[in-house]
Amino acid sequence: MMINNKLINSKILSCDSLLPKKVVTNFDLEKSVDTTDAWIIERTGIKERHIAGEGELTSDMAYISAKGAIKKAGLEVSDIDLIIVATTTPDLTFPSTATIVQHKLGIKTGFAFDIQAVCSGFIYALSIADKFIKTGQVKNAVVIGAETLSKIVDWTDRNTCVLFGDGAGAVVLSASNDDSGILITSLYSDGSYGDMLNTSGGPGISGTSGYIQMSGKEVFKHAVEKMSNCVVDSLKKVNLEVKDIDWLIPHQANARILSAVAKRIELSEEKIVMTVQNHANTSAASIPLALSSVIDKIKKSDIVVMEALGGGLTWGSIVIKW
Repeated sequence: MMINNKLINSKILSCDSLLPKKVVTNFDLEKSVDTTDAWIIERTGIKERHIAGEGELTSDMAYISAKGAIKKAGLEVSDIDLIIVATTTPDLTFPSTATIVQHKLGIKTGFAFDIQAVCSGFIYALSIADKFIKTGQVKNAVVIGAETLSKIVDWTDRNTCVLFGDGAGAVVLSASNDDSGILITSLYSDGSYGDMLNTSGGPGISGTSGYIQMSGKEVFKHAVEKMSNCVVDSLKKVNLEVKDIDWLIPHQANARILSAVAKRIELSEEKIVMTVQNHANTSAASIPLALSSVIDKIKKSDIVVMEALGGGLTWGSIVIKW
């Protein structure tokens, strides 16, 4: 497909995000489970997490971040052709959270749907939107990562409750005919590792959502290996090297994982955007939350790489020329 006889590219125009007002610090968790602030920081880098208030839904946070991103992009809601929400914690089994957001925005055209790839969800969603734009089916897309993970956390399990938080972030991805934008997206999964990170229930198994359960050491090992490899492989496919990266925006799961990835690919930690200390692991919301914190500092033609690994296992990376 072409725009004015030029190839279509997809470009991030804006980003906005939201964290719930309620904050739970490590010191708060010391009062309810057998843990300490020092123990949590040493192993994860996390200092606090934001928790959705009573009645505060995934769609509420997704809507606010999407509305903000559309405004920052200089567009009207009527300009949006596609909404994708990446979430593991939808308001309802159905309809999709994306259609709920579409209704809250007052959009009656285009189409909307959810995708579920857990912590890799935003990478998957952005990749899908990129394809719709590059095939000429969509001009402007809103891609959202939004989670209320606090609703599927066992707050008596110190191995998991310290790790997760709630939040949302959204970007507007639009068709462009210049040479900037998404250069490549790379997605992977391997279901044989499904027992490593999952929930204890679901509609078909228990009729409930269940709680997050994970084998932390195994997830750590696979996260470092798989995220590192997919970044290097993606860069090679577009004739770039690790030294060309200006900003690495990874899924914010654990500070030790991010540092280990940087060491493995020989990237200066100064180039890694790290916000996990402020909001913990927000799954699909973590990359747009991190992007929102630095987007005003990213310069034209900077090379931005996003990466994630989540339950499934799923993982992937995106290389962008800003």
